[in-house]
Amino acid sequence: MKAKVSIIMGSTSDMPVMQKAAQFLDDMGIPFEINALSAHRTPEMVEKFASNAHKNGIKVIIAGAGGAAHLPGVVAAFTHVPIIGVPCRSSISIDGWDSILSILQMPPGVPVATVGLDGSLNAGILAAQILSVGDDELSNRVLNYKQGLKQKIIKANNSLSEFKFKFRTN
Repeated sequence: MKAKVSIIMGSTSDMPVMQKAAQFLDDMGIPFEINALSAHRTPEMVEKFASNAHKNGIKVIIAGAGGAAHLPGVVAAFTHVPIIGVPCRSSISIDGWDSILSILQMPPGVPVATVGLDGSLNAGILAAQILSVGDDELSNRVLNYKQGLKQKIIKANNSLSEFKFKFRTN
């Protein structure tokens, strides 16, 4: 089995955030790999990884980083494979805003799709949606997942009837 998605993170301290993407991909039956790569501490490794991603069969890269959060952008500079950036809170972060802005504000020609702060689940879902464009079986699995979300909200809304108020109209 060969990975289709690569989950990378600037530090293993980002794993608690990034494991949600990994779990979603696992649940969807999408082969993936996970590695720690630092744009600042191992730039040569990042360049080698990104430059070879497509040749190695990677279709989507999910890159999580905190603080200055340069990893997604640096990877995007070396590959044409779609990158999904996950800004992560970190011990050196300015409440995550530095990470968000570092990933979000990419220059023209070097796109990185960006999900919300600590939003690796959405990154996993987006990766699955990208892959499902050419895969009807995966498309159905993603659609079933989305239908499950719909059912959760319908059930939650029905349970709101338990709350009784004098002036409630529904």
